[in-house]
Amino acid sequence: MTPNDLKAEYQALQAEIHYHNYRYHVLNDPVISDPEFDLKLKRLNAIEAAHPEWVTPDSPSQRAGAEPLEQFTKVVHPAPILSLANAFNGEDLRDWLARLTRLDARAEKADFVVEPKLDGLTVVLHYRNGSFVQGATRGNGEVGEDITENLRTIKALPLHIPVSADGPRVPTELVVRGEALITKADFENLNRRLEAEGQKTYLNPRNTAAGSLRQLDSRITAQRPLTLLVYAIVHHEGGDIPTTQWGTLNYLRELGFPVSTASRHCTELEEAIQFCLETDPNAFPYEVDGMVIKINDLILSEQLGVVGKDPRGAIAYKFPAQEVTTQLNDIGVNVGRTGVITPYAILEPVEIGGVIVKQATLHNFDFIKEKDIRVGDRVLVKRAGEVIPYVIGPIVDVRSGDEQPYRVPQNCPSCGEPITNPAGEVAYYCTNSACPAQLVRNLEHFVSRGAMDIVGLGINVGEQLINAGLVKDIADLYRLKKSDLLKLDGFADKKAENLLAAITASKAQPLERLITGLGIRGVGEVAAQALARHFSDLDALGHATQEEIEAIEGFGPNMAASIVEWFSSHENQVVLSKLKESGVWPRAESERVAGQQPLAGLTFVITGTLPTLSRSDAKKLIESRGGKVTGSVSSKTDFLVLGADPGSKLDQARQRGIATLSEDELQQLIKSRSI
Repeated sequence: MTPNDLKAEYQALQAEIHYHNYRYHVLNDPVISDPEFDLKLKRLNAIEAAHPEWVTPDSPSQRAGAEPLEQFTKVVHPAPILSLANAFNGEDLRDWLARLTRLDARAEKADFVVEPKLDGLTVVLHYRNGSFVQGATRGNGEVGEDITENLRTIKALPLHIPVSADGPRVPTELVVRGEALITKADFENLNRRLEAEGQKTYLNPRNTAAGSLRQLDSRITAQRPLTLLVYAIVHHEGGDIPTTQWGTLNYLRELGFPVSTASRHCTELEEAIQFCLETDPNAFPYEVDGMVIKINDLILSEQLGVVGKDPRGAIAYKFPAQEVTTQLNDIGVNVGRTGVITPYAILEPVEIGGVIVKQATLHNFDFIKEKDIRVGDRVLVKRAGEVIPYVIGPIVDVRSGDEQPYRVPQNCPSCGEPITNPAGEVAYYCTNSACPAQLVRNLEHFVSRGAMDIVGLGINVGEQLINAGLVKDIADLYRLKKSDLLKLDGFADKKAENLLAAITASKAQPLERLITGLGIRGVGEVAAQALARHFSDLDALGHATQEEIEAIEGFGPNMAASIVEWFSSHENQVVLSKLKESGVWPRAESERVAGQQPLAGLTFVITGTLPTLSRSDAKKLIESRGGKVTGSVSSKTDFLVLGADPGSKLDQARQRGIATLSEDELQQLIKSRSI
């Protein structure tokens, strides 16, 4: 690349970053994701490092944000409200400390404070003689916008400090920095309310919080579920304040400010790095996009100074991206095992959280219509933890006019039969019971681990069996012969024998597994277990009335009607007859007898890998002793059964004070309560 080309790229980057800063900090409506912005800024910094003579005072690297809006009164901050340099891995953090040590040898022996990097709107709060007198946004880092009246509506913000009469003394002038935000739960509740009222819903909590605080009418702000977390002192006069960051957090908390409980004091950098790497962003009740590591000694931190717009004494460790924007190339549809037609997004491949994402769920056709999602749109996509990636909505402001509105298909893409949308339902269905796509999905569900658990019969083998005409329903699996399988591509003697052995072994599965595998609409593993406790076999269940099924705890009229309808179908009765003829007819196990339910009344959650029991075995053990197993930690959870490599459920249990049990301790609990 020639010098002229490089300078042209540099100038273009300056213009792009200025634009995106404006979208993010002024309009509260970004059109690219944080990782995409970070890449542009990283490239700009690299060019400036190679050509410092090109750097101008208005370069994005020299500023902390965008200009304030004209309709708000401007507020000059008493000290710069700086942003932070980013680190993306442990090596970046070690390099940061090495640079500091070269500047000042004291940094080598520093201790650190690690805090969540809150994804909200930065606010600067002014107190005079203990009273809240002014609040402002960060703006460009030197001048912000006066949003005092809006901030007063936030109930978490103390209007006078200390809140407690026996709290610490307050300087005459105290200016603190914090983040206004909306919790995930409050954001979901807000959107549900707005949707019920027929109003426009929001894309994410950060934009909602920012937009709420920039309302000219504070009465609108008061209707938003805003909260606040405070984490720094910007300026003070007429009094003493702590000289460490850890002391500052405790001091702010004692004054009555809301302060995050997720911060940690670390004696060395490696401890801080490990804490960052082990932190699950999904475990927080609010949105975070990383962790901030700060030198605890605030005097040393200040003496280290600032480089560009970043204080040297702190750095942000950024989590792998969970939200990005990308191009929606097309919308496809899947046919589920119950005939439900579900749309999905076909995306321009993009990396989210270290995974390349090419497709994402669009939930349902009503969602596409409500969000006005069009083929060709740039869309915001989210992937949280192991959750399937999903489209949040379109970035309307970057539309070119070439985007195409989506129309719901009139016919099933698999069999060509018409699809229907029953009155009162969101779902669309293919009603053709012979639909090949439904049969593939039914078979996939029937052989899955939670149902009949037939090892070696994946979706590819299932499609082979169906396409060859060997399987026309799930019962045909038990009529397969070795000679049938040897005709299929990829099958030799050993593979055919192993599959037939797995099919035969599945005949020993308990009744609840078979009920699960039948694929009755609305009946999952938990409901199947309840049915197996009340009915001795499929004959008994098939003769049950809707009223008898509704009498079972947890069964409403819709699920009961679905079960009765399934057993009344002639096609399904044929399947049941074939299963019975093949010896696939388990009877309910009589494990729970009086006096043998030591775990009755207790609720358990299982996480991690147990030494000898699989999760399904542990669940069966608990339920056979009268206990209940749920999938998420809540206030009703009594014990968390803990294995190796636990997930975020362990953090949630600790926050709620829920006791944990190892596999051995679970067995001991059963024995001790059986006496």
